[in-house]
Amino acid sequence: ATLVREDGRETDVFSLIGPKRYELPWRDLESKGWIAEARCLEIRVPFPDELRAEYAASDKRRKYRVAAENPNKEDVVRDILALHPEDHILVIGGYLDQLRSLAEATGAPLITGQVPSSEREKLYDRFRSGDIRILVVSKVANFAVDLPEANVAIQVSGTFGSRQEEAQRLGRILRPKEADTRFYSLVTSQSSEQEFALKRQLFLTEQGYQYEVIDLESPEGLAGQLDRAELEREPRVAT
Repeated sequence: ATLVREDGRETDVFSLIGPKRYELPWRDLESKGWIAEARCLEIRVPFPDELRAEYAASDKRRKYRVAAENPNKEDVVRDILALHPEDHILVIGGYLDQLRSLAEATGAPLITGQVPSSEREKLYDRFRSGDIRILVVSKVANFAVDLPEANVAIQVSGTFGSRQEEAQRLGRILRPKEADTRFYSLVTSQSSEQEFALKRQLFLTEQGYQYEVIDLESPEGLAGQLDRAELEREPRVAT
C-alpha cells in the first residue's frame, strides 16, 4: 500500500488494519532485490508556439490541462519507444483524448474505464505473455493491476500534484526483474504542470529516488542527453 493521501488522512487505514509496525524505504527494498532498480527521469517538453497564447489566457485549472495535453509529447513518446525496442512498456495518462491519440499514433491497444473488464483482462494477458509489448492505459491501471513484465513506464499526464498516483505508477514496473527499469515523466516546461510535478515527486524522493531532468529545449536532444546522463551517473554500490 502507498500510505500517502492528498487530504492528509493517511493514518485512517490504521483503524482498519491496526498500527504500522515497520517501514522500510523503497530504495532499501531495491538494494536487497525485493523490487526492481528504477531510474526516474523527468522529460521537460516545450510548448508548441500556437498554444502559448491559449495557455497564457487560461485560468489555473485550464492551464494545467493545456500543459498536460501538450501535443509535442506525442513525438517524445515515439522517440522513447524507439529507444526501447524490446521492452514491455506502459504509456500512462489521465486524459482520454490524449490517450486515444497516442494509441492511434503508436498502434498500441488502449485500456480505459470504458473498456469492459473482460476485454481489459484479455489485453493484460496478451501483455503478460509477450504477444503485445506496449499498452496505453488510463487511471484504471493505477490500482490492483499485476503486470510483472512491464519495465518501462511513460507518464504523459496525471492528476495535478498527486504523490500517491506518482508512486502507484512507478510501482507498476517495480516487480523484480533483470531488465532495466525506466520511469519517464513527460512534463511541459515552464508551465503549471512542471510546478505540480515537483509535488508529485515528493513521496518518491523521500523514499530515496532522484529524478534526472532532461530538457528538450537543449540542442542535444533526447537521445544525446540520455547518453550523457548515463555516463555521468555514479555506479551505485549495493549494501
